[in-house]
Amino acid sequence: MGHSYDLAIVGGGICGLASALAASKRGKKVVVIDRDAQSNGASVRNFGFVTVTGQKAGETWLRAARSAEIWRDIAPKAGIPVHHEGLLVTAQRPEAVDVLEEFAGTEMGRDCRLLTAAEAAAKAPVLASGNLRAGMWSPHEARVEPRQALPRLAQYLVSEHQVDIRWSTAVVGVEDGRVETTAGRIEAGAVIVCPGPDLSTLFPERLAAYDLRLCKLQMLRLGPQPPEWKLPGAIMSDLSLVRYEGYTGLASSAALRARLDVEQPQWLAHGIHLIVVQGADGSLVVGDSHHYAATPDPFAPAVVEDLILEEAGRVLAIENSKVIERWIGIYPSAADRTAFIDNPSEGVRILVVSSGTGMSTAFALGEETIASLYGAA
Repeated sequence: MGHSYDLAIVGGGICGLASALAASKRGKKVVVIDRDAQSNGASVRNFGFVTVTGQKAGETWLRAARSAEIWRDIAPKAGIPVHHEGLLVTAQRPEAVDVLEEFAGTEMGRDCRLLTAAEAAAKAPVLASGNLRAGMWSPHEARVEPRQALPRLAQYLVSEHQVDIRWSTAVVGVEDGRVETTAGRIEAGAVIVCPGPDLSTLFPERLAAYDLRLCKLQMLRLGPQPPEWKLPGAIMSDLSLVRYEGYTGLASSAALRARLDVEQPQWLAHGIHLIVVQGADGSLVVGDSHHYAATPDPFAPAVVEDLILEEAGRVLAIENSKVIERWIGIYPSAADRTAFIDNPSEGVRILVVSSGTGMSTAFALGEETIASLYGAA
C-alpha cells in the first residue's frame, strides 16, 4: 500500500477517530483503517448523546466531562451541529426524588439544579405531568446526530489534520511496526486497535482476559413533532436512575430499584431505561434496551419496542408516535469496567469501551491511549 506512518489505528468508529485526533494534535502522521466504507457500527447507532451526569463516579465521569469539552470544541470546526444541550432527569416516584436529591449533594451534582414538578414542567412543557414529582437539570450534556457527526469528524481529520483514512480495508494481522491488511502491508511506528464488537479477529487471547460479552440494544425514531413541540435537552426517567452507575452507587437507589422490581419488572428484565433526544427536523430518537450474549441475535422483538414506547408516553406528551426507523446496535460489555487500554507490546495498544459510553468518553480515552504510547503531552 506504500507509505509509512507514526501511528496506524485499526477501526474508524468514535474510538479510532478520537485517537487519531489526539495523535494528530501532537504532530503524528496517522492512518486509520476500517473494513467498512464508512463508520457503520455502534458509533452511528446511538443517541449521539454526550452524557456526563450519571456516569460512574471517578475516571468515567472525568472522561465524560473531558470528552464533552472536546466535542464542544471540535463540533463547530468540523461542521457538526449540536442539536440541543443539557439533560432533564424526571422523577415519577418519591424514591426517584430521593435519588436526585442525594445525587445533587455529591461532587458530580454540583452544577445540577433540582426542580419541583412545576419547574420541570415549565422547563419542558411537553412533559406528561400526570405523575411528575420533580426533576433535575444538568447543563453538561450535548447531543449530535451520530450518522452525520462521524462522517464529518472523519472528513475534518483528513482535511485539517492530514489523517489518512483507508476505508473498505480489513486488517488481518498486527505486530510491532506493521499492520497486515487485505490491501497489503502498512508500516507504522505504533498501532492502536479499536475492535468494537469484533472480539475474535485481532488479539482474541488478550480480549478474552477481560471476560467480555456483547450487548444488543434496540432503538427507534419517531416522526417529526409539531414545530412548537421542543425538548430543552435530553430526557431520562426513573428507569435511568437504576441503570446509570452514577446513580446506582447511591444509598437511595436501592429503594427505587425495589419499587421498580414490583411495578416495572418487564422493563428491568429487558434492560430498558428511557432516553429521548430530538433532531433538527423535530423527530425523536427513543430507546433503549439491553440484552447480553456471546453472539446476540439480530432480531428486535416488538414487545421490547412496545415497552420503550410505553415508558416514553408515560414521561412525554408525544404528539406524533409514528415509528419511522428501527435499528439495533451491538457493543462489547464487561461487568467490572467501563473501558480499558490493553498493552500487548511496547508499540501496540488495544482500546475498548466496554460499557456503551463511547460517544461520551472516547475523546478522553483517545488522549489517554496516545499518552500511554508517547508520554504525557
